[in-house]
Amino acid sequence: MIKSFSLLQPLVSLRLANTLNVTCLVAILLNVWISPSLAADPFRTQQTRQIGNTTEEAFKAIFQQGNYPTAERYLKQAISQDVGEPLAYAMKASLAYTSENWTALDTYSRKTLETAKKLVAKDPLRGNLYVAVGHFLEGALNLKREGTIKGTPQALVKLRQVYDHLDKAEAIAKDDPELNLFKGYMDLMLAVNLPFASPEQAIQRLEKNAAPQYLVDRGIALAYRDMKKYDQALKYANRALEKTADNPELYYLKAQILRARANRSKNQELMQEAIAHFDKALAKKSQLPAGMVKQIKREHRKAKKSLNQQ
Repeated sequence: MIKSFSLLQPLVSLRLANTLNVTCLVAILLNVWISPSLAADPFRTQQTRQIGNTTEEAFKAIFQQGNYPTAERYLKQAISQDVGEPLAYAMKASLAYTSENWTALDTYSRKTLETAKKLVAKDPLRGNLYVAVGHFLEGALNLKREGTIKGTPQALVKLRQVYDHLDKAEAIAKDDPELNLFKGYMDLMLAVNLPFASPEQAIQRLEKNAAPQYLVDRGIALAYRDMKKYDQALKYANRALEKTADNPELYYLKAQILRARANRSKNQELMQEAIAHFDKALAKKSQLPAGMVKQIKREHRKAKKSLNQQ
């Protein structure tokens, strides 16, 4: 899910369909360093919002623990308990994307959009932010259903709608940490894949205004990985692991970075370390989506093969 915690190749030539990217993008709206009894805002220390306790527990299950079955159980409750919170629907949609359940993705993308539009009148900042998320999810679904050639025009329309609503949110509170987390991830993906865009500017947005910190670190690690700046990627992956040490996806991310460094330098010790981190991720494979587990195993085998050939 990392190369695949990663947050999006769903918008074609921009390679926004990466499983990890999509999940992350929707996910970035979720920290979990708070007491469930308080349901405090996971992003803001001022002008805070409230999210439902059950939605928060689903966030914890995915982003602290990397435990998708547990998250699914919480989200079933959140849909009925946390009425009016588009984040619960966005999470359901992102999990549907990960499991390649396109019917569920259709349903929950629409619910995300509908709920977010209702929220605009009450909270225009978060309302517009989640309208953007809803359009993003619908663009990803369109590409999956129509394919790259037929789906690209509509996906690009959706991308314009995403940025239109992000601009509206930014006009309300340009320094908002939740907004900057989401937009930072979007900008990083575009910057990594388009020659005229600046990944440094996107990274600066994340570092300056986004929160929570562990998702900031994770996003920057992904960006540096894709830019093939593996020393920097490793630094930020380690920082994210300091706060979410139970999440197998982060061990997968670190394994990818170590493997890439080992291949570049022909370093057996680094490759062995990469294999050890693939092993750590696979030790909790029951928590992860089947498709992600297959991808981890595939990369694990390639790492072992490379080690034997060095």
